[in-house]
Amino acid sequence: MQCELCGDTIHGSPKRVNIEGAVLQVCLKCARLGVEVAQPRPAAPGRRAPAAPAAPQRKGRDVFDLMVGEVVDDFGERIKKARIEKNWTQKDLANEIKEREILIKKIEKGDLIPEDQVRVKLEKALGISLLDVSDDEITSRKGGKISTTLGDIIKIKRE
Repeated sequence: MQCELCGDTIHGSPKRVNIEGAVLQVCLKCARLGVEVAQPRPAAPGRRAPAAPAAPQRKGRDVFDLMVGEVVDDFGERIKKARIEKNWTQKDLANEIKEREILIKKIEKGDLIPEDQVRVKLEKALGISLLDVSDDEITSRKGGKISTTLGDIIKIKRE
């Protein structure tokens, strides 16, 4: 076997070392250039290797937890209904909001949850709401303390 770093023939067993993020099988001379990595132990005959831990289950729409409300479950049906009421085809709607027709098709089928930018465009063009805002969020927003932010100061100076 050859050293993966210098190319010399390895006498004896190779050393597995991590050199700048790469794990290589090297000779004893090159092994001092990196940090030795533990060799994987072969499984004993008759014993099964321990199963890898299962990936943690993620809930489906955790990205939307940070939003004011979640996109309603029937967003595709609402979009299609509003589009048909305006006598628009999917292509007409796509042209209106300056997006691709295939995106509209996927959203209406429910295969794709619209991103915030697309959702806002759809809401404006169709005159509908796609967010499901709970009563708790509405009341908590109304009673909040108003404070000046850095963005407000920048807007004031521009005016």
